[in-house]
Amino acid sequence: MSIQTDAVIVGAGPVGLFQVFELGLLGLRAELVDSLAQVGGQCSELYPEKPIYDIPAWPVISAQGLVDKLVEQIKPFDPGIHLGQEVAEFEALDNGRFRVVTSRGTEFDAGSVIIAAGLGAFQPRRLRAKGLDDLNATNVHYKVTDREQFAGKRLLILGGGDSALDWTLDLAGIAEHVTLIHRRHEYRAQPASVERMKQLVDDGEVTEQQGT
Repeated sequence: MSIQTDAVIVGAGPVGLFQVFELGLLGLRAELVDSLAQVGGQCSELYPEKPIYDIPAWPVISAQGLVDKLVEQIKPFDPGIHLGQEVAEFEALDNGRFRVVTSRGTEFDAGSVIIAAGLGAFQPRRLRAKGLDDLNATNVHYKVTDREQFAGKRLLILGGGDSALDWTLDLAGIAEHVTLIHRRHEYRAQPASVERMKQLVDDGEVTEQQGT
């Protein structure tokens, strides 16, 4: 039997969670669908301890902390949450509504469908390095769920976006040393983060390698 709802939200990351709140203020019920096993999107799956600096009224908050606050915010609206499944079928009906079916067979009759999927179902961009597949690469990480595991260690961080710069800034305080490697000479991260990283380079806490 189809679940009747005002809206199906595809993606249960921060945007999807906040959409539940906005709809709830209008008296509309929402159902959340996400391929991950928990809400929070990449914030929970990839970097729950990552500090975030650009949330209004929060000088700094962890990614998981933000998700927890959003979950608390939407509790009064009691959304349906359907995890570990993807949208497999989508059909516009003659009456102006939508039929949505997930990979687990959950079916919805929805007044609207809201796509809040971000970059889509998360798949890590794995490092392609000669010989890596032959190693027991227990020290190659694609997400950080416990920053303390890197305390006192020498780290290589690959990338030039916000995540790479944010982790460089955060882990430089607990690691023995951090080397940031980026294949370009320009960074995609926020200019303020790049400036702080450059200061850590000048202070000898971070080594920067560009065009590598």
